[in-house]
Amino acid sequence: MNLERLWTPWRAEYVAGDTNADPNAGCFLCDGPRVGNDAASLILKRGSHAYLMLNKYPYSTGHMMAVPFNHGGDLASLATEIGDELWALAQAAVRALTDEYRPEGFNIGMNVGTPGGAGAPDHLHVHVVPRWAGDTNFMPIIAGAKVLPETLEQTYTRMLPRMGAAGAL
Repeated sequence: MNLERLWTPWRAEYVAGDTNADPNAGCFLCDGPRVGNDAASLILKRGSHAYLMLNKYPYSTGHMMAVPFNHGGDLASLATEIGDELWALAQAAVRALTDEYRPEGFNIGMNVGTPGGAGAPDHLHVHVVPRWAGDTNFMPIIAGAKVLPETLEQTYTRMLPRMGAAGAL
């Protein structure tokens, strides 16, 4: 089989950057919960201090982020109750992803500050990335793209019912 084209049109916005973006626009992690449409914002679960959402540009299918409602990038000054809820949301994500996708492992963590790899350095968030043996391939290296077996909408539809079963916060 000769692979000539692999279409991932949903990644065009990420690869090209949003040239129409307002440089004075707010933080997308703050704005998402305010939209009033959790499906459009990819929000799967809300707590008192934080929420769980799908990553719009996932590393793998089911990649989620636990995000505080409060804007801030300083982990050292994060209130304990917010940190506790972030971790509870990460655990809920692991339970739900395990039930739905049966990953063989996870990458879970934070990138703090721009030098630490944070794409949103001013708003802390915890990544929960499901992993499978052999899930790495040549595409990120050669084409600079990830290959995902389903759209974000399909992942959202699969995961939303699982979030209630993942445990209350």
